Amino acid sequence: MIGDGHRVRCMLSYWLISVFVFALSLTSLTAVERPNIVWLSAEDIGPHLGCFGDPHAITPHLDRLATEGVRYTRTFTTAGVCAPCRSGIITGMYQTTLGTQHMRCRAKLPSFIKPFTVYLREAGYYCSNNSKTDYQFEPPANTWDESSDRAHWRRRSDRLQPFFSVFNFGGCHESGIANEGKYLSVTQGLKASQRQDPQALSTFPPYYPESPIAREDWKRNYELITAMDVWVGDIIRQLKEDGLYEDTIIFFWSDHGVGLPRAKRWLYDSGTHIPLIVRVPERWRLPGQGRPGAATDRLVSSIDFGPTVLNLAGLKVPEHVQGIPFLGGSLPTPRAFVYGARDRMDERYDIIRMVRDKRFKYIRNYEPLKTFYQYMNTPEKGATMTELRRRHEAGTLRVTADYFFSSTKPTEELYDTQADPHELKNLANDSRYAVQLMTMREVHLTWVKETRDLGLIAEPLLVEREKAIGHRYGILRQGDEGALSQRVARVAALASGGVSGLHQLIEALEDTDAAVRYWGAVGVANLGLSAASAESVVRKTLKDLAPVVRVAAAHALCRLDQPRDALPVLTRVLKEGEQWERLHAAIVLDEIDEQARPVIEAMRAALTPRRDLYAGGKYTVRVINRALNQLEGTNRTVR
Repeated sequence: MIGDGHRVRCMLSYWLISVFVFALSLTSLTAVERPNIVWLSAEDIGPHLGCFGDPHAITPHLDRLATEGVRYTRTFTTAGVCAPCRSGIITGMYQTTLGTQHMRCRAKLPSFIKPFTVYLREAGYYCSNNSKTDYQFEPPANTWDESSDRAHWRRRSDRLQPFFSVFNFGGCHESGIANEGKYLSVTQGLKASQRQDPQALSTFPPYYPESPIAREDWKRNYELITAMDVWVGDIIRQLKEDGLYEDTIIFFWSDHGVGLPRAKRWLYDSGTHIPLIVRVPERWRLPGQGRPGAATDRLVSSIDFGPTVLNLAGLKVPEHVQGIPFLGGSLPTPRAFVYGARDRMDERYDIIRMVRDKRFKYIRNYEPLKTFYQYMNTPEKGATMTELRRRHEAGTLRVTADYFFSSTKPTEELYDTQADPHELKNLANDSRYAVQLMTMREVHLTWVKETRDLGLIAEPLLVEREKAIGHRYGILRQGDEGALSQRVARVAALASGGVSGLHQLIEALEDTDAAVRYWGAVGVANLGLSAASAESVVRKTLKDLAPVVRVAAAHALCRLDQPRDALPVLTRVLKEGEQWERLHAAIVLDEIDEQARPVIEAMRAALTPRRDLYAGGKYTVRVINRALNQLEGTNRTVR
């Protein structure tokens, strides 16, 4: 009789041989023998689907897809907003490594970093994109065979040619919630049975005001998702009509979380936890992969999507790519952590980093002096944000929602997402979690250093240095720039680390590199009057060669309650500075409140758009407009 141990060894040997043979066969496939792959991407939704256990979701097509595929229950994006995420998805790299982390920036990449579709096309794939790009860099001409609202696998001339086709649904974008006309247009085809009762939605988050207005937005989110599900069903129907369903691997995912406050733009799970479903037809399944109806808690990052497609197509993943495949042959060790970053969101900077394992979430706030809800033009247009502000000012907002109007943020946040899925109980100061905190902190710092986090280089310096070398990726990779990366990471951490690092911050103000001096000044500003001993060095820094360092020093001086010499520095940069230097100055003038009153006239002059700047310098105009509204008690609006 064959023993159990022998039987297990035989089965394991068979499985390993099968994997090897499958992987070998992929590498030798001709173009017509490769799998078709379709991406169905949605905008601004979390895992609010029936197949992910949501009790209210009406998503029959996606639920059916999940019964035929695999649900990835721990999939996270690298940012809580679309464009930085999409730059990472198309390249398989962190936006903070590429320099594409700031919303609506225009970065340049080195020639060897390419969209992964370039490799697919070189291997014989027809690649179509319908039609979202939003990569924050200019993609090379050979990225797509077609990228338009007409792009489709059906437009390829050779019906035997394998294809990679992307379809994007923009109807559930935050604008679909905030804009009445768009909401009605997107959901006009829904039946009465597909509508939601806002008062019955038990999933309504505790960080929103308990009011009919906010619940209406939450209801709209569900109904937009249902409309998206109908769209998914239509694409699947087309695959079946063309006889391609069993030859096509289907991915469904979202670019980030819900398009509402404290979700979109944030690194909490509400902003970064997304649904991912992958259906692999039997022909293309490896042993142990793609089992219909299965679910896995394997950690997946959005930068893993592209490398996984390459791996499924039998193509080598380039060595510079940071994403790792989670399907196909010769898989690497699964992730122990996923990472995220928040940087400039339109007109406001807030440098935040995140690391998460399957249970715990660590957040580092590099600018704790800033409130959670900085005033940003786009989200402020939404009804929920308006209701949050109204109730906060009236003193009628429940505690779990009002917390996010705190004047400052904690430097570190730690959450047990299993016990606290809404991430409301910060465990960073709980001694029982001290070891967990230290571990996650070190993992985060290691990631920042190893990936050469460009988000820690002030944006004006990024732009200046990009011009010198032709791209941002190499800014922290030139000569001994690895040493600079370490210094910047160290001082940036000290800047939010408390008064114990003051001596080192003062030293940083005299560093040879402006990127380090910037964080020295930011650190002094964070400490405020506790850093009074730094005043003389800060005053010298008002004459720094780098305008953004002068601005940071001026802010620090204002925080030391010495605004007189700081204000002329701020107004001069506001008047004469480059695009992002002006924005830095505008933000400081807004943040210092009454201290800015003597320069109101200079601020008014900055309301005139400048034709020589991107979009007329609209972000600076927005910030100055907000600052003047607060100082003058007016309510001017600006687009």
